Amino acid sequence: MKKIIMLITYMILSFICVSCEIKKYEYIEGKVNIVVTTTMLADLTKELGKERVNVKTLMEVGVDPHSFEPRPSDVRALIQSDLIIANGLHLEAKLLNVLDGFENDKLLNIGKYLDESKLIYDENGQVDPHIWFDIDLWMDTAKIIKDRLIAFDKKCEDIYEHNYRNYVLELNELKIYVLSRINELNIDKRILVTAHDAFSYFGKAYDFQLYSIQGISTETEASAKDIESLANFVALHKVNAIFIESSVPYTTIESVIQSAKVKGHNLKIGGELHSDSLGSNEDDNTYIKMVKKNVDTIVDNLK
Repeated sequence: MKKIIMLITYMILSFICVSCEIKKYEYIEGKVNIVVTTTMLADLTKELGKERVNVKTLMEVGVDPHSFEPRPSDVRALIQSDLIIANGLHLEAKLLNVLDGFENDKLLNIGKYLDESKLIYDENGQVDPHIWFDIDLWMDTAKIIKDRLIAFDKKCEDIYEHNYRNYVLELNELKIYVLSRINELNIDKRILVTAHDAFSYFGKAYDFQLYSIQGISTETEASAKDIESLANFVALHKVNAIFIESSVPYTTIESVIQSAKVKGHNLKIGGELHSDSLGSNEDDNTYIKMVKKNVDTIVDNLK
């Protein structure tokens, strides 16, 4: 009952605010109208649906999904859409109360359909939601979305199956590219230091040691002890670079660099990685481009 009341409240607010919003949600007749939470899911859904789908992304490029809070216009779009696709696994933490108000036949929560044995958990038992950094898991995600599209739009099953097969071929090519680049690094050079713990799936797939200032969620705060401990580690192991992230402020990164410098170790910023969002440029505005750019940035700065 509480969830229903909350959803009704959001609905009322959304209609009150309609007149003050410039950009309105556009429902297109004759298409499958889908609202997705993240830019990664938006790209995947467009690849699978092509001209059959109209996709709205709640989170803009560069937005941190861990801290994203819905606007009234977002709730209105969710209500008006045919389907809603969310990552789940607590990635969209502040959207949960809204999403839980929708029935399962409209809401596709990807995390509920993934093989639990493939998921990663931290020492506190918290699941890592950054599944897109495991290309195999992203293939599983593609199949889950494809199946839901077919269930909703059965007459176009052949189209969705065709798009899915083609995209899986592209993802397999991506796996080959990533592995070829990673193999340029010796094992002792595979130490990835980042702003927050978003790359565990990547690290597991390619034998990287991972160290971050913040935990799985950017809502956690880094302490002075965390910063000092990481600075000690990079100085001891002579790590070349630390990486900032496009959706995470890098104030704490600067603190680690300064602390390492005091210890006589020069630590550079190796570049910007995309962790929780795609980019807006021609070389990072799709999932495949984003993965390639991340890998190139990591390898080129850790050699």
